[in-house]
Order: sequence, then structure tokens, then C-alpha cells
Amino acid sequence: MIREERKNKKTDNRRNGHSQKNLKTKFGEMEKQVPRDKNGEFELIAVPKNVRNISGIEEQVISLYARGMSTRDIHDQLNDIYGIELSAEMISKITDKILPCINKEWQNRALKLVYPFVFMDAIHYKVREEDRIKSKATYVVLDIALDGFKDILGIWIGESESSKFWLGVLNELKNRGLEDVLIFSVDGLADLKEAIEASYPKAEIQRCIIHQLRNSFKYVSYKDRKVFVKDFKTVYTAINEDEVLENLFKLKEKWDNKYPFAIKSWEANWYILSPFFKFPKDVRRIMYTTNIIKSLHCQFRKVTKAKSVFPSDQSLGKMLYLASQNVMEKWSRNYKNWDLVLSQLIIFFKDRIEAYVL
Repeated sequence: MIREERKNKKTDNRRNGHSQKNLKTKFGEMEKQVPRDKNGEFELIAVPKNVRNISGIEEQVISLYARGMSTRDIHDQLNDIYGIELSAEMISKITDKILPCINKEWQNRALKLVYPFVFMDAIHYKVREEDRIKSKATYVVLDIALDGFKDILGIWIGESESSKFWLGVLNELKNRGLEDVLIFSVDGLADLKEAIEASYPKAEIQRCIIHQLRNSFKYVSYKDRKVFVKDFKTVYTAINEDEVLENLFKLKEKWDNKYPFAIKSWEANWYILSPFFKFPKDVRRIMYTTNIIKSLHCQFRKVTKAKSVFPSDQSLGKMLYLASQNVMEKWSRNYKNWDLVLSQLIIFFKDRIEAYVL
């Protein structure tokens, strides 16, 4: 069979072993076996003859890693396209080059003195640690600055989400120059309000209204949910706090006997829900939910979906950093109707932001 194939060839060229080629990278030299042919016609696409520097390949490795590809997938991709064999160890070394950028230039960069809106939430991943697989919380802080543009202030990896860890994050933000935050939007983590007040006592703290609504509706049976939701809309769309309390009282009279826990959760958390109702609708539209950061988490999930377990915190941090840079490149426009929002914020927080915007 093989002899017949050789007879039917339209060329007399054939393989002729391998030659050694030392390639220069940003991490030193790497030895590569280059296939040879009898006529000397074969040439690598990525590394032509007389070329010894492949540092350009490193940017491609990092780009592929940022899109969630594993070291094995990156190896196969480069091998299929360019005929280059990069070991998992070499790929890991190449992606490690961004660590100084994460730890020194980005994660510890100086912040502005004041931010109008800051959103805080955590996303969880499985990470291998000391031969065990643990669920780690990745703490993410996102802001909207005085110019209306979004930014990610930092990403931290720790144990399961806790207010104590959040307090450390907030203190770190303060040490980086962030002196004041007008409005925090957070989820329902216990004691988080106390942690924020310890670092930023003047800030308004708003619990996510969407999370609160979902928490209320889960106590309501399916047959009553449509009517209950319609009645509840009069609460969270009220013009001011007086109207809210009046509508909440009417709702309680109607539904309290049947679904007491759905109402009690609002009463118990009123101190962290009520700030929402003192602001006009343009400001409410931004602060009422943490969906802005949930959307970022969805982008992270797209990138990390191929990784069921990360080998280390460092590996997880690298991928999330690269993913965040790709996301932020798309944030090229400031928030909708920002001039109107800013003018309303100046009325409410004149002494705290007027000097920074005029």
C-alpha cells in the first residue's frame, strides 16, 4: 500500500529527518525540531529561515489565553497553524509575564478621590489548593466615575464571601486614594452595610432592588404571583418614600395573612432599601440593581466555562484580569443621559463633588 502511494506521487520530494533550531523568546532560548525534506523546500510559517526570535508568538498565546483557551488547546492551535510545539510549562511562563502588570500596575494603581457609584459583588470558582478543591470567592468592584465611564477598580480572590474580606477590600481602595463614594450598590450579604460604613461612613448604601423582589416573590405561589407582582409594582415605582410606605401598608393588608414572609423581608431590610426612594428616576435607574456587575460576571463565565477547576489562585487571577481588559475595551461610551444624572447628583451631594466637576 505504501509502495503504491509512493509510485503515485507527483513529486520526488520526501521527508529527510529533523534539524535543531534555537529560538529566542522573552523568557530565554527554546530548542525546536524543524522537519526537513530532501529538496529543502519545507519552511515553518511562523518561524521562517534565518528567524530566531518568536516573541510575537507570545502575544498570540496571551490573546488565546484571554479568550478562555486551556494550555492544551493553545498548544494544539499553534501546532496546527504554525507547526510550533509549545509545552504547557512554556505557555504558563508566557502568560506569567502579565503578573507584574496585574499586581503592580493595575491592582495597585492610584484611584480618583471620589466616585459617584460603586458596585460590589462576588463570583465563585473552584480552585485546587493543597491537593484539595475549594470554592473561592472572587471579589469584584466596579465603578461609574464622574465622567460617566465605567471601570473595574480591582479583582480579589479569597475564601467564601464575607463582610470581613469586603472590609479589607474597602480599606485597600481607601489606601489607593479613594476618599469618598456617594452611593454603593450591593447584594444582600449580611453585615456588608456595617463594613461599608466603617470605611465610608458618609456613603449611601443601596441593596439591589431586583434581588429583594426575587427574594419576596419566591414565597408566593405560582397561581398568585402575577397579581402579587402587579400589586408590588406600586411599591418599588412609588414617587417618594411616603408613597412607598403607604402602598406597602396596603399590600400588607391584602397579602400578609397569606404570604407574611414576602412582606417581612422588605420591613426587615427597609433601612438598606429606602435610600433608593429619595432620588429622581435617572439616578434610581443606575443604583437600583447590581445587574451592571452581574453582566460583567456573565462575561467572565463565558471565558472560564472551559475550566471546571483552576490549578491555583494565580491562574484564575490571570484569566479574569485578561477577560476584564477585553471587556473594558468595549466600554467606549459614558453612561446614558449622564449630564442629567450628574446635575442631579450635584444637587444631592454638592459639598462632596462640586469641586471635582466644576
